[in-house]
Parts: sequence; C-alpha cells; structure tokens
Amino acid sequence: MVDDFKGRGGSPWGSPPGGGGNGSGRGPTPPDIDEIIRKIQDTIKKFLPGGSKSGGKPIILGLVILGFIWLASGLYRVLPDEQGVVLRFGKYVTTTQPGLNYHIPYPVETVLTPKVTKVNRMDVGFRSETDSGFTTGGGVADVPEESLMLTGDENIVNIDFSVFWVIKDAGKFLFKIQDPPATVKAAAETAMREVIAKSKLQSILTEGRSKIEIETQEIAQSLLDEYESGIQITQVQTQKADPPDEVIDAFRDVQAARADMERSKNEAEAYANDVIPRARGEAAKILQEAEAYKKQV
Repeated sequence: MVDDFKGRGGSPWGSPPGGGGNGSGRGPTPPDIDEIIRKIQDTIKKFLPGGSKSGGKPIILGLVILGFIWLASGLYRVLPDEQGVVLRFGKYVTTTQPGLNYHIPYPVETVLTPKVTKVNRMDVGFRSETDSGFTTGGGVADVPEESLMLTGDENIVNIDFSVFWVIKDAGKFLFKIQDPPATVKAAAETAMREVIAKSKLQSILTEGRSKIEIETQEIAQSLLDEYESGIQITQVQTQKADPPDEVIDAFRDVQAARADMERSKNEAEAYANDVIPRARGEAAKILQEAEAYKKQV
C-alpha cells in the first residue's frame, strides 16, 4: 500500500500534490470514497484467509455485526437487591440502581453487582461454630480480649454482642475500605467500650442493656461514616453481659445477699405498715377508754 501511495505522488487519494491530475489547476480533486473503501477492503483481505479472492462485502458485514454484538454486550440488569458498580479500566466511575443499565463494553468498562440488602453479622466477644447465628451451649467460644470491658464504676464486665449491617453505598464499600468485616468489628468494639465506660455495672446487667445497644449503634455508625465505608448498621444485639468468669461465683453471692437484704427490707416495711397502724389504733382506743373512765370517776 505504501508503494501505491508513492506511485501517486505521495497523496493517499491518488492525485498529484499540485492538483495536476485533470490539468484544471483548481487544486486537488475530492477524495474518491469508493476508492478508499476498496483500498481498505484490499488491506483487510491481505490479513484474512483466502486473501484478495474473498468477497469484500461479507467481511464488512461480519465486522458490522460483530460491532453491534460488542455494543449490545454493554447492556446489564441490576436486580432489586443489588447495586451496580461501574469500573473503567479498573477504576470506580459510578454506582447504578436496580433496573436495565448500560456501560461501555469490556474491556473498557466492567460492572460489579454486590448484594446490598443482605444482612451481614459480626460477633464481638465470642465465636460460634456456625455462621448462621448465635448458639447456646458448647458451640460458643469466648474471646476475652474483646469481651472484657471496664465499667464506669470501675468494675469489669464480660459482654458479648452482635452487630448486623448492610451495604449502603456499594461504590464506597468496595473501594474505600480494604476489609469491611474487620472495619465493622473495630468500630463496634470501640463504640461499646466507650458506652460501657460511662455505665454502671448494675445497669449493664439489668435494665440498661437497651440503652447501651442504641448508643453503641449510634457511635459505631458515626465512625463508619467518617471512614466513608458505605456500611449501614441495622442493629446491635447484646448476647451476654456477666462479670468475669473468675469472680462470677463471688458476684452471684453478692447479688444473692443484696436480694436477701432487699427482701428482708421489704418484709420489715410490710410488717411495720401492718403493726404501726394497729398499735396507733390500740393506743387511741386506750386513751379514749381512759378519758371515759376519768369522767365517770
């Protein structure tokens, strides 16, 4: 092909540079489209089986069909429980919502479709034998370095809890943090330690659990938002809150003593509430009888 261009004075359109092809002197002639197509076909045929003997139109038609197939491959569907994450040459571009969408076909762009409505679970302070959830009995192993926490009244509590979370923003989830489960665990444990450090042991073990769970969820979510994690915590659930195993027997003795003291106090108050009014009534009756006797005498 290069020799053909040289034979025509170096012009790819087949005319001398000075426009002397027709002797009119009005400049170069317009390019011949048919000639251009023919040359392209000849060039393509050199690289295809059969060489220049093959028909040109079937080749062009085949290339056009392949082009349409390639363009059509950019259509993709995002399911209702998913988000589409579009990558261009491996770099995050945008996030698409459920429905029919389009992207520049591979290898320019690719799409990831993570499940964003799936509820994930992270256990803190314990590990169970199965991933299905918390189980009671021998299937649970305590993790003291996670579960032992210092309370606001300088006691130690052994607390196990679970964090439930979903993907809020798939783009941030995939590219802003390297290890989402570990990030959730670190944020939740930090939040729980902060809340426990402000709470009294008795409240933690009894009526204060619900408040602790809510505060832990709020603090952990704030931390995850600062990391731009794309994660939404849906619930924090306390599984166990007890004194450390080493002192639990002594603690139970103390609790039993407190319960006995409270029961004795209640019984004493009930006895007093019964006896004192009767004694006052008897005293009033005696005084009235004494007054009556005095008047008679």
